Amino acid sequence: MSQPSLTIALSKGRIFKETLPLLAAAGIEPQDDPESSRKLIIGTNDPSVKLLIVRASDVPTYVQYAGADLGVTGKDVLMEHGGEGLYELLDLQIARCKLMVAARPETDLEPRTRLRVATKFVNCARRYFASQSRQVDIIKLYGSMELAPLVGLADAIVDVVDTGNTLRANGLAPRLHIADISSRLVVNKASMKMKHAAVRSLVAQIAAKTGQ
Repeated sequence: MSQPSLTIALSKGRIFKETLPLLAAAGIEPQDDPESSRKLIIGTNDPSVKLLIVRASDVPTYVQYAGADLGVTGKDVLMEHGGEGLYELLDLQIARCKLMVAARPETDLEPRTRLRVATKFVNCARRYFASQSRQVDIIKLYGSMELAPLVGLADAIVDVVDTGNTLRANGLAPRLHIADISSRLVVNKASMKMKHAAVRSLVAQIAAKTGQ
């Protein structure tokens, strides 16, 4: 009986590069480099496994609606998506960063102050400030968050922070910690049932590589 085929959704960049050693531990190697190839579906040395190259923010959606069986995405993306229709199987402990509230060092972030907050993580920001009993006005942006406080569009931003170099270069500083972020392996709920053995085999090999 042939092995069920598996499709794994990945995004280009840091997550893809840091996922490669984990896939290699499971005997999976891509046949093309997504950074240089225009292909959106990449074959591997294992004919039963293919890689789907999508935007990072779309990975949970592809997995939720069975466009892919599995996916690797940041916890920040999962928090924003909500995690419907999928299981979070492993913390891969890669692509680590923090989800933070950032602002100018002199900006008053005390609870008495109603803030305007710019972010692409609208749901995360709303839940965080609600948990603090804070009233805020959320402004959705898709990029260049650091610009918003500089031009008076917002008092603060919610964004992922790695080194903090971009914040510092624009006169901002990380001020409030929301969550520690790393990449997670997620699986479609139906695939977990229908392709259980294949999924569990892949997960076990990756888990061994990450020491879990």
